Amino acid sequence: MSVENFKPTLWEGGLLANFHSVSIAHLMSTPPTEIKGNKVKFNRVGAGTLKDYEGKVDWDDVNTDPIEMTFDKKKYFAFSIDDVDKAQLKGDVMKPTLQEHGSILAEAYDSNFFAVLAAGAKASNIIGSKSSKITVTPKQAYDMIVDLGTKLSKNKVPKANRFVTVDSEYLGLLAKDDRFTKNPNVLANGIVEGQKINGLQVMSSEELPTGQIIAHHKSAIGSAKQLEETEAMRLQGSFADGIRGLCVFGSKVLRTEAIAVLNYTLEQPGA
Repeated sequence: MSVENFKPTLWEGGLLANFHSVSIAHLMSTPPTEIKGNKVKFNRVGAGTLKDYEGKVDWDDVNTDPIEMTFDKKKYFAFSIDDVDKAQLKGDVMKPTLQEHGSILAEAYDSNFFAVLAAGAKASNIIGSKSSKITVTPKQAYDMIVDLGTKLSKNKVPKANRFVTVDSEYLGLLAKDDRFTKNPNVLANGIVEGQKINGLQVMSSEELPTGQIIAHHKSAIGSAKQLEETEAMRLQGSFADGIRGLCVFGSKVLRTEAIAVLNYTLEQPGA
């Protein structure tokens, strides 16, 4: 057994590939323009202007507002394996190990993403509150999402790249509404295939804050991640090798007006 031929890029690439196949957050957020160390930068483009033409043209500079974020979440993985060399060559252990750890990383990343997103909505875009939740009946489930889309429209949020995320229980209620599909197909990355409500692409995730549905535009939030210090070592007192790595990540609200939140509770049967 030896760690001399350990290939960190092989393990990191496999981990990130599996992460991207199941993470929902990275599909619905603005990517960073720059990452330096633990600092991340996102560019927010300012609003354009139109002027009355009176025979003369005045030129405006494109206004970009750089927004910085510091990676505030750190998660590590560390596991032992009989032989790093054999794992890299055969893949029978390496592949499922990376799938499992990629999924766990995606859960942590998405959970943080939704918590930041929900907390960033401006007050007038929030329906109900954590202390006074809206009781939603099966007949109202679809209409409440329509209302979230209307909140975004009233704020002149662009029509493309709008999303609404629900959990599996709420998705089940939508499936009982004739305006929605009876058999929703949820892809591995959370997209509910072919389903939009009031211009919102329906997504499904179990990483949402409890009792909340979130509608947002892709420009509303930036998110980023970085794998650091993936390394292998011979374990003391064991006939095995060890692999460990550190992942840093975080999310940052960029446009509060492009987020709408429903605080809800479901009507109980017989109520």
